[in-house]
Amino acid sequence: MADKLHFSLVSPERELYSGLVDQVDAPGTEGDFGVLAGHAPVMATLREGRVIVRNEGRETIYDVKGGFADVTASGLTILAEQAAPAVV
Repeated sequence: MADKLHFSLVSPERELYSGLVDQVDAPGTEGDFGVLAGHAPVMATLREGRVIVRNEGRETIYDVKGGFADVTASGLTILAEQAAPAVV
């Protein structure tokens, strides 16, 4: 089994997602980026776009408008200015 990444997506209203996942793709202001378990520490600003959470062959998608992504040894936390489940 591959390593899992702990991911948390938080908006000012509530925490929308928290759990172990395979990968998260996010809309950075300097380009989209993906995060897997073991990723080097980084902090990035986010633009409006979609956060795609990939786990066990399924995707969960959220629309975000701005915020920050913080990758540490313990996982990825996204603090979004606005976030909601995407309508697909």
